[in-house]
Amino acid sequence: MRHIAIVGSGPAGYYTAEAALKLWGEEVQIDVFDALPVPYGLIRTGVAPDHQSIKGVARRFEKTALNENVRFVGNVKVGEDINIPDLQSLYHAVVLATGAPRDKALDIPGKELSNIFGSAAFVGWYNGHPEFAGLAPDLSGKNAVVIGMGNVALDVARILAKTRGEFAGADIVEHALDALDASRITAITIVGRRGPHQIMMTPKELGELMHLERASPRVDPADLPEESADALLEPGLRKSVTHLRSFAAIPENIRGEAAIDIDFDMFASPIAFHGDDGHVREIELEETRVEAGRAVGTGKTYRMPADLVITCIGYRTSPIPDVPFDDRAGRFANDEGRILPGLYCVGWARRGPSGTIGTNRPDGYAIADLIAADLASKAIDTGSKQGAAGFDRFAEEHGITPVRFSDWQKIDAAEVAAARDGAPREKFVDVEAMIAAGES
Repeated sequence: MRHIAIVGSGPAGYYTAEAALKLWGEEVQIDVFDALPVPYGLIRTGVAPDHQSIKGVARRFEKTALNENVRFVGNVKVGEDINIPDLQSLYHAVVLATGAPRDKALDIPGKELSNIFGSAAFVGWYNGHPEFAGLAPDLSGKNAVVIGMGNVALDVARILAKTRGEFAGADIVEHALDALDASRITAITIVGRRGPHQIMMTPKELGELMHLERASPRVDPADLPEESADALLEPGLRKSVTHLRSFAAIPENIRGEAAIDIDFDMFASPIAFHGDDGHVREIELEETRVEAGRAVGTGKTYRMPADLVITCIGYRTSPIPDVPFDDRAGRFANDEGRILPGLYCVGWARRGPSGTIGTNRPDGYAIADLIAADLASKAIDTGSKQGAAGFDRFAEEHGITPVRFSDWQKIDAAEVAAARDGAPREKFVDVEAMIAAGES
């Protein structure tokens, strides 16, 4: 019997478990650990609450989770409750699928001012992540600035712009919905260091801005290159740029009818935050130009009002004791997924925060193949391991009470039962409440 521990129950973790089952069937036993009492990671706390179709992939992971050779081991913090060497003593292979849950810092003067948040924290707040449920952003000002030119920036801008009615069918948590309903924001500016041809936004997400009830997107026509230059772009980016051109062509009289403006401020690099009484009030920016694909400062600066700032500039993996870490890249140090003998990483923890949820499938299958190759070559210990039984003894000895998948199903049922009209669920935002629901 092969025993595998997967740390992280998001897409990368469950795709890896799925791949291992296809390789070994009944000859493998897999424990999927998570620090939270609930599974699915990014699906639950990262995907936008109004993108329910994307969250449907959880049904595929549930099929894997219900396999008798797979266990969910929730509410166990690897690196605190149990360390990596202990896991390695129990399992033939340990796979770190912990994602990249920390914000990449925007290290500029004024970063300590209040009402400046990273996207991991802000998205976690409206998605009900227990760590960020108490964030309490101040939405009483008029001007919100979102820094970044990827889909997360679009998600944040869209969530800030929507009416309460537009969240019908979404699993946004009640505390965030109430706060957004009372928001006084009338201007949202999306800031990017480079131009239209360098954005990381996808056509579908950009297109959603055209269908908001009270908001209208704006692009300065002067920021757009000659249309003939679009022919050299790959098809997806070309479609995205076409959306930006359509935003620039919206007539002023239609724009004037919108209660909220969503402005794209391109060729602008943040250099400082300014405020009073400890609260951010302005952002200082330097105009840039693009040279060989890179943003280069011009020396010309200006200021923009900013009562709320969300930075969407990337994510980092959280280090774990006893695991080599590449601090510059913000992920575990690895060679195509191998960290140390018997220790692997997958998904964002391996390659950094890139790609879609689906990108993790081939990544998970590749890591399963890597483990199989290392077992076959005896590059890792192939001797007898205690696996799940050994962990259960460890847990009992150390006072650890894991949450099982059957407990999660009770939590799930309680969240569904508590849903407001039209919503799929009302998430618990407190770990103790989750555990209590799982024990009921």
